[in-house]
Amino acid sequence: MTAPTWRVVDEGAIARAAAGEVVRSVRKIVAERNDCSVVLAGGNTPRELYSLLASDSYRSLIDWSRVSLFWSDERCVPPDDPASNYSMVRETLISRVPVAPNSVHRMRGELPPEEAATLYTEQIAAFFQGSGPKFDLILLGMGADGHTASLFPDTPYLTGGERYVVPTESPLPPHQRVTLTLKSINAAGNVIFMVQGRSKAPALARVRATIGGQETGLLPAALVNPTRGSLLWLVDSAAAGESSR
Repeated sequence: MTAPTWRVVDEGAIARAAAGEVVRSVRKIVAERNDCSVVLAGGNTPRELYSLLASDSYRSLIDWSRVSLFWSDERCVPPDDPASNYSMVRETLISRVPVAPNSVHRMRGELPPEEAATLYTEQIAAFFQGSGPKFDLILLGMGADGHTASLFPDTPYLTGGERYVVPTESPLPPHQRVTLTLKSINAAGNVIFMVQGRSKAPALARVRATIGGQETGLLPAALVNPTRGSLLWLVDSAAAGESSR
């Protein structure tokens, strides 16, 4: 098991802390290989991060022409729907940085879920030239129920299966989703969780207990364990309150 790194920051400081980590990771990977694949998360915390990365202070710190963007999950809605993860990233980041259009690999949320999952699997296979996904950097959040991406506690294929992308259902609307599986996530070189808010504290406490061996369970976030890379949990003081006892 990869030993995770835990970093607690002040409330309101998650986006800036994450931006520093993203810049450092991407620059290092681009220097080594001349390109970098980044998987983006949806949600309010990542929204703040993307806006910051696209700001005047950060935009030029990354060579966006060398970056390929993917998504951890998507709601099954059209790409211009306000609920679309792609739409949020396009608004906050893609429209404001010089990333190449053919380097933006979105999930087709407007398609039936199984079709969208199959198509994204094919896109990933083409990008990695027929091998399984080995993303350089994956950004993730965690819900109050311990879900990450659109992997919920009762998601099929959660702890097994050979698929890299699957259709799934959320307890909250939009219910139909498409998501990377743990098989895809755990093959990444670097994974960064961003968790903020007191509502996340109980689930975060369970995640830490599971990782530490004091609890067993199927909280999806606790099952993220990159087999070849690093795992960083960026947590604000409110979310860490219960877990740090």
